[in-house]
Amino acid sequence: MSDMETGDWRVGVDIGGTFTDVVLWREGSENLVQVKLLTTPDDPSRAVLDGVGEALAEAGIGAAQLTSVVHGTTLVANALIERKGVATALITTQGFRDVLEIGREWRYDLFNLDIEMPTPLVPRRLCLEIDERLDATGAVDTPLDLEQLPGIIAALGAADVKSVAVCLLHAYLNPAHEQAVGSAIAQAMPGLAVSLSSAVSAEMGEYERTSTTVANAYVHPIFRDYVERLAGALQELGYSRELLLVLSDGRGIAADVAVKYPIRLVQSGPAAGAEAARLFGELARQRDILCFDMGGTTAKACLIHDGEPERTVNFEVARETRFAEGSGLPLLIPAIDMIEIGAGGGSIARVDQRGLLQVGPDSAGADPGPACYGRGNEFPTVTDCDLLLGYLDADSFLGGKMKLDRAAAEKAIQTHLADHLGISATEAAWGVHETVTANMAQAATIHAIERGLDATRFAMLPIGGAGPVHACSMAQKMGITRMVCPAGAGVASAIGMLAVAVSFEIGRPAPSPIASLDFTKAAGLLRDMAGEAAALVSSAGASDEEVTETFSAMMRYLGQGYEIEVPVTLEMIEAKDRDALLENFATSYRNRYGRSEAMPAEILSWRLAVTGQRSTLGETLGRRTDDQTGVPVAKGTRSVWFGDEFIDTPVYSRAGIAMGAEINGPAIIEEVESTLVLPGGFHLHVDRSMNLILDATS
Repeated sequence: MSDMETGDWRVGVDIGGTFTDVVLWREGSENLVQVKLLTTPDDPSRAVLDGVGEALAEAGIGAAQLTSVVHGTTLVANALIERKGVATALITTQGFRDVLEIGREWRYDLFNLDIEMPTPLVPRRLCLEIDERLDATGAVDTPLDLEQLPGIIAALGAADVKSVAVCLLHAYLNPAHEQAVGSAIAQAMPGLAVSLSSAVSAEMGEYERTSTTVANAYVHPIFRDYVERLAGALQELGYSRELLLVLSDGRGIAADVAVKYPIRLVQSGPAAGAEAARLFGELARQRDILCFDMGGTTAKACLIHDGEPERTVNFEVARETRFAEGSGLPLLIPAIDMIEIGAGGGSIARVDQRGLLQVGPDSAGADPGPACYGRGNEFPTVTDCDLLLGYLDADSFLGGKMKLDRAAAEKAIQTHLADHLGISATEAAWGVHETVTANMAQAATIHAIERGLDATRFAMLPIGGAGPVHACSMAQKMGITRMVCPAGAGVASAIGMLAVAVSFEIGRPAPSPIASLDFTKAAGLLRDMAGEAAALVSSAGASDEEVTETFSAMMRYLGQGYEIEVPVTLEMIEAKDRDALLENFATSYRNRYGRSEAMPAEILSWRLAVTGQRSTLGETLGRRTDDQTGVPVAKGTRSVWFGDEFIDTPVYSRAGIAMGAEINGPAIIEEVESTLVLPGGFHLHVDRSMNLILDATS
């Protein structure tokens, strides 16, 4: 058996709305086998299996030699956005059936009389009540009336419900009533999927906890069936290990655990992209990174501050009004804090009723895709405009494996944009490009400001197939002067999956003023959490000696409405060191807001992240060597639009650019999975990790 056929082989797979990315890596190797192919919307697993098969064939190995397959998917997010989940019911405490309708009782746009609030995933007729009640301490106020369950179960059967969410008042403090209801339903209706809020999201906030649990129930059967189908197909190929899935907080976990909590994978692909950005930023010695991820359907931004992605436990999906906070379904799960900032390459451009260019939110997706794909779409997309402007080449897209139809792109732009605006097709394409880029720059800047951070102090790291095309223009608009463009930017999320560690985070609410905190009880709770979380990661192959524990507390000053995460240690709590806890809080608060207050503080919940052995991918890529030397030589030129005219621009193959090489813009650097557009006023050099480092010179 050859050296290529031995070793620790791993595969990362990311399913996007337009493309599915597969990356194969052997432990210790500096080379990555990268495959990018169109997503198969009718059955996403088909593209996964085709991509894995293509990567294995290129490496000359079989699936039996893989030690791990790490996967991220948009399946959960798409099911919520497109409302393609299963028939779902909600069982809640007597008097609370309207919690989803009432929501937060506030309007996300006070001056718009026509705003639309998200329609609940469960219709009111399937919101069922049961007599029981816990008080705010978790003590029983009204005993659970199990005699009502037969009637509830009959109603579920009559409505042909496939999944049920159980969310009872204050169950985050005491799960006993929920567990009793769940057990009774599982016994009476074994084929019904059951989601308990005390397991899915044991957090304060009645509406948010209910919304999260209902969303989990809504997608649970679909996700379970998909994972089982994919795992079975991989086994047929010869893969014998556990399928690993990436969560929304950038952590990896075994499929059997992930299937219980599918809502925790709603942002799995973008989270892996943020992990890749962290990795490449570390290799480039840039600890403050703005990750700009622009794929075929959407563009997202994430801030990596001091080497770690910003995280949250509060975010929204499926917004009725794009970019409007409060217009979506709230979720209470651990997630990397990112924001959707714009359209993707497949987003459709049109002239609205006011005669202005509008891009998205609808996308041509993978099927039929942009007009230039030649698969039946007649409407112009961002990709069509980029092709017409010369940023993309019709013959070298995806390394030449996919030919683009420039005439079809020009016809779509002329017919649906230029003719309506009375301008040329080139001007219309440039207008789309500028509109998309300006919108993304504005949204990313606001995202940073809202977190008390100055985006101009960050280096931008573009990923996704369309990210490097738009990055320099976006950076100029934001006042960012440095960019890091990694090798494989177009498949970065799949690379990020190879870098994630087996890990899981759990939280336990325990609201208490610090002045009266019961440290003995808290220490016992933390030890219980450690045992529970360690069992979850061990199922994914992490051994006890590999597991590390990171405790934190969600804290705030008394009277505040928002909390921050504060690092703590079990030893600190066991020692009842109140002063150390308060000092850690004050330090974290100053780091976030630039000041601290002389006010009493309180804790809302404890959190624990357990992590297995970390991937060595970063160490391996950091040791890359390059035997190429000399000044890079362009493989040709093409006419590229830079604002007011077409310029005959040199085109370089990224594979032919050596470590230490330098290029001044304007230039085009082509990679199989993405293309970097380097305008005039930018200087590029290649660092020791083969990152392209771009600096603005004017």
